[in-house]
Amino acid sequence: MATIVEPAVCVRQWDWSETSQTVSLFCREFGLLRGLAKGSRREKANFSGGIELLTLGEIVAIPKVSALATLTAWDLINPFTGVRRHLDRFYAGMAMLELTSAGLQEGDPHPALFDSLVEALGLLAGGEADALVTLARYQWALLSETGSQPELELDRRSGKALAPATLYAFIPALGGFQGVDDGRTGPPGSWLVRSETLKGLRAVASGAGGAPDRAVAGRCVRLLASYARELLHAELPALKAVEEAVQGSTHAAIPTARVKPVRERTDHPE
Repeated sequence: MATIVEPAVCVRQWDWSETSQTVSLFCREFGLLRGLAKGSRREKANFSGGIELLTLGEIVAIPKVSALATLTAWDLINPFTGVRRHLDRFYAGMAMLELTSAGLQEGDPHPALFDSLVEALGLLAGGEADALVTLARYQWALLSETGSQPELELDRRSGKALAPATLYAFIPALGGFQGVDDGRTGPPGSWLVRSETLKGLRAVASGAGGAPDRAVAGRCVRLLASYARELLHAELPALKAVEEAVQGSTHAAIPTARVKPVRERTDHPE
């Protein structure tokens, strides 16, 4: 395959040897790329001293079919240093990388999502926006880019517009909400969700205007994280760390421990 030269964000990296690395990069036009950077940590190598997580650079690589790409250069563009200075921003940034790595297929380009990731990391690094709001917006961007975003306006049971209510039932298998008949319980496999959380998701999805407050943004993050786990059938440790931090700071009701499948938890509103 032809050599590619394009911007990329490092989403995973492993030491291959004392001087070399194996990395997973989210490239703007190529998509996810797994490659071997031989000699990347050598002082005079063309890799800006090594490829680190949460950094943006220009990559030169030769993709290969059914094998690791060969990386020949990495020119650091933005280290997003500010992300590492605050624990909540670091957790949010790592959760974004984890979602990107788990939610996309290798070699499947998503330039709009790449731009969203770079913008989100820039906001985290600059402290220009709340970390939870920034993470919730990126979660939504990834779900939308992959065609998995929840339906926020129509009742999944009736197909009509969701009527005003205090609580709603989110049904992950259907990717949307429905009204709760008795006000306290939803159908099997559903999660109870507060009206404020649904309103917060709508604000996140709109991408314009006001953002949800921190407590509501935290509940949005947790709901979208649980939904992502259901879709991917995988644990997401970085997202779990964010959820646990949110639970400790906001005293949210739903436990984050995944002792039972999410579909069995219907007794606490998100």
